[in-house]
Amino acid sequence: MEIPTSLFEKLLFNTVRIEATLKDGSQISGTGFFFDYTIEEQHFYFLVTNKHVIENTDQANLVFNLQVNGKPALGKTFCLNITDFETAWFPHPKKNIDIAVMKFAPVLNFLDEKGIQIFIQPFDQSLIPSEKVINEEIDAVEDIIFIGYPKSIYDKKNLIPIVRKGITATPFSVDFEGEPIFLIDGSIFPGSSGSPVFLYDRGSYSPKGKVLIAGSRIFFLGVVTSCYIINGNNQIESVDVPIKTEPIIITSQLINLGGVIKSKAVKELIEYILKKEGVEI
Repeated sequence: MEIPTSLFEKLLFNTVRIEATLKDGSQISGTGFFFDYTIEEQHFYFLVTNKHVIENTDQANLVFNLQVNGKPALGKTFCLNITDFETAWFPHPKKNIDIAVMKFAPVLNFLDEKGIQIFIQPFDQSLIPSEKVINEEIDAVEDIIFIGYPKSIYDKKNLIPIVRKGITATPFSVDFEGEPIFLIDGSIFPGSSGSPVFLYDRGSYSPKGKVLIAGSRIFFLGVVTSCYIINGNNQIESVDVPIKTEPIIITSQLINLGGVIKSKAVKELIEYILKKEGVEI
């Protein structure tokens, strides 16, 4: 495969499947994605997922496409095993915000010392919509895509994730029930925890009902955290997206709604970490 040129093609190399073992020996899976917090010419690389994906984990495998001459070598992979996996993460200090990040530059440096080049495509904070954009351009209902490994389905030979489509089910500009989340109408399955969600328009778009504009736009809106189900008592409830890989007895029904932590929470957490380390932002 040639070097990805479009932003949408690059996003296929932005995620990694997290395959972890819990301390009780059970297996879980989720989605992580790469974020490049940039200050002028300085890059700070992070891997992002949900707290509930990494909690009580013992060790984990992350599998990447190798890089050859700056290109993704599809079919040639490298498996990185990380022990004491949970301790490598920084959880958001607010209990209700289901976000955690891992510093990824040390991993890249470790691999580079061993002569191993992996192909990843982080995106940076320029894709997070500003308050001005949120207020003036993002409408109450927008098309979205989210990327991950639902039910462990992905192109295992080429290590390419699954891209799914939906719409915002509640306005992005409003904190749903007072929390920094919004809902999407999209099929959320086990393995989707930690999937990045993007506002996605291709070909043309109309910012909040204004004149139609030719072109494409994309914004990073947030991270999949929960799904809505009808439980055995016929009650609707929000639960963390399941992460265990073992077969389970189905006692509830998904209703095609998912909760998404807003992207500003990722930026907040990274800035919190960098400020504690004395980085000027």
